[in-house]
Amino acid sequence: MLDVHGNKPVRYSRRDFLRVGTLSAGAVGLSLADSLRLQAAGQPCSNDINCIVLFLVGGPSQLDTWDLKPDARDNIRGPFRPIKTNVPGIEIGEHFPLMATMADRYALLRSVHHKAAPVHETGHQLMQTGYLATGGIEYPHYGSVVSQIKGTASGGVPPFVILPGPIAYTGVSVSHGQSAGYLGAKFEPSFLNAQAFGLDEEKDLVRDRYGRNAFGQNCLLARRLVENGVRFVTVNMFDTVYDNVTWDCHADGGSLASDLNDYRETLCPMFDMAYTGLLEDLKQKGMLDNTLVVAMGEFGRTPQMNPRGGRDHWPGVWSILFAGARVIGGQVIGSSDKHGAAPKDRPITPAEVAASVYRGIGIDLDSQLPGPDNRPMPLIDAEPIVGLFK
Repeated sequence: MLDVHGNKPVRYSRRDFLRVGTLSAGAVGLSLADSLRLQAAGQPCSNDINCIVLFLVGGPSQLDTWDLKPDARDNIRGPFRPIKTNVPGIEIGEHFPLMATMADRYALLRSVHHKAAPVHETGHQLMQTGYLATGGIEYPHYGSVVSQIKGTASGGVPPFVILPGPIAYTGVSVSHGQSAGYLGAKFEPSFLNAQAFGLDEEKDLVRDRYGRNAFGQNCLLARRLVENGVRFVTVNMFDTVYDNVTWDCHADGGSLASDLNDYRETLCPMFDMAYTGLLEDLKQKGMLDNTLVVAMGEFGRTPQMNPRGGRDHWPGVWSILFAGARVIGGQVIGSSDKHGAAPKDRPITPAEVAASVYRGIGIDLDSQLPGPDNRPMPLIDAEPIVGLFK
């Protein structure tokens, strides 16, 4: 088993599983291990639409993943080439061969953008709450909203879990948008920092299909949690951008040394296996129709590579993925300009992404939440992305 960054082998005992499986919020005194055993004794959870968010901490480069520009000049297009998918007219990066075989199962949104400061934390907040924290008000993560509106599922399992733990320091000491915000402590996420928890019950073939690294195994654990009653799971691909291989490809030679070689050798193959493994597994278990799967980072990367061959922060445009539930797969929504620098058509805001997540899991967009001083707060001030859902 690899650590959260996919680099160092770590081992956990059964005692460790039970210890780290204890809930950090909700169901006091009941471990997640106990909750899952209770739920497993009955039937899998309801027909509710649940959600798994794969949060790609660091911000993948749109130009080197899902929106390549093969006709741009060298220092813009980068070293990678596009490949065809099983959907005519849709191409993605060459280092996602498994994704290329199932493009009919996901929608690719290529015009997401924001105009806030180009730092990780603004993107973390905007993409996981639909809002930027202002005036001392922190807005709740989607999962906390689900907890508040839908409550705890049967079996006593927590409604909202983050794997394997919270995002740590990424440059600025402010919220990462993964808390309950103004909803309060009752709706905070639970953390399960044990990548192998319960996975010994899975066949080796299944575990291998997701990838024998922390991200892959946490994606498998996310499926197990949703299967056993958890309503919303976020998987943080990394917990920081420093001193590890991440999507944050500045290539600075120091604490932010990740570069496009790391995309080729580690990051793209790791995501390709885990993402397609998750969609395939959910499909085989009959769970894809009631599980929304969203994969996204906090921003894109600069169209022009820096002098070191890396790319820096760029919220001007980037790509994200929606699948499952009622998502219409096999389509591209929005596009970027010829340099992958800005939306060309159908610009998509983080608030529209949030509205789409809520619509996808069946939450009324006219809902109001109990805000500071018990004053009502709007769920989101945006409409869902047109054409994303059936």
